Amino acid sequence: MSDDTTFLLRQIRQCSLCQQNLPRAANPILQASNHSKILIAGQAPGAVTDEKNIPFDDLSGQRLRHWLGVTREQFYHADNFAILPMGFCFPGKGKNGDLPPLTLCAETWRKQLLNSMHNIELTLILGKYAIEWHLNTKESITVLTKQWQQQILQGYLVLPHPSPRNNRWLAKNTWFEQDVIPQLRLKVQSVLYAEVNV
Repeated sequence: MSDDTTFLLRQIRQCSLCQQNLPRAANPILQASNHSKILIAGQAPGAVTDEKNIPFDDLSGQRLRHWLGVTREQFYHADNFAILPMGFCFPGKGKNGDLPPLTLCAETWRKQLLNSMHNIELTLILGKYAIEWHLNTKESITVLTKQWQQQILQGYLVLPHPSPRNNRWLAKNTWFEQDVIPQLRLKVQSVLYAEVNV
């Protein structure tokens, strides 16, 4: 129900449950509507995203939109894409990059928010924390992305994070952009414009 999703989004955007464990003021960043067709399940906002208050408004987002074959306008239309990281607030920096998303966030909000959204046809899972929650596995990204043909038939797809940090993985696994990305784009277009094709 539309009211359920709207009510939950309003609550989430006012949430400060994790404040004592955050390096900055709580700032939940997400995008969703009851009509969202594609779910992007990521990790947590980075420092730049926290400052801009816009998910994936960085180099990672540019690459992700390229992979999806969509414009910025299409990407930031909540009826097209729900962007729900495992943690809605920037968790802070660690020795090797950002800290993991705080688990209380998903424990408190994730199931009820996803249960309120009835139009998701494709779920894109980015990063190990989202993989563990959505698929209940610790299998490697490489192994999982090679299963893309079965996954896409089941309505989801595991993707490497589009961060520049993964340039080495992408250079080593050229099959991903050659084989998976064209099929991903076709699937995205079929989901976004299903009504037109009927």
